[in-house]
Amino acid sequence: MTSLEFTSQVQRISLTLRPAALNLTRDADDAKDLVQETLLKALLNKDKFKAGTNLKAWLYTIMRNTFINNYNKITKRSSNIDSTEYFQYFNTDQNYITHNGATSDFVVRDINEAIASLGTDYRTPFMMYYIGYKYLEIAEKLQIPIGTVKNRIHIARKELKTALQVYAPVGASAADLSDAVED
Repeated sequence: MTSLEFTSQVQRISLTLRPAALNLTRDADDAKDLVQETLLKALLNKDKFKAGTNLKAWLYTIMRNTFINNYNKITKRSSNIDSTEYFQYFNTDQNYITHNGATSDFVVRDINEAIASLGTDYRTPFMMYYIGYKYLEIAEKLQIPIGTVKNRIHIARKELKTALQVYAPVGASAADLSDAVED
């Protein structure tokens, strides 16, 4: 099929696209825009059309997909999340509220002691990961395999969870915390 034949057939079929576009959009101006965008996409992608197949169905498919994509763009743009309700309940759990500055000093000291108690092989990759290095960067800097890095960080986390069990929420065990953090 030549470009001229393709264009003439698309023009002929384009008259039947408008009612379907109007059915999708429920607005005359939006329907015109949808048909125009469909025809543009069809002409730009004429090399993807296989001669002998149903051109009308191909155009309807382009139009339907264009409508769905535009609809998804509009709904994503216009969906504002009201975060005021979320922030109202954010960190209201009594286990996480510090009322006394001295308590937080104890917590920080306990965390630092727990980290210091880790072996150097575990502490170094853990601290590098904590400050923002990626696994691959840690492996390259320490000249060890990436699997070893991941394993050492995992073991360091488990040891820290065990050492800091006293700060776990009421009723949670070390196993519960391990499962929650690794999910």
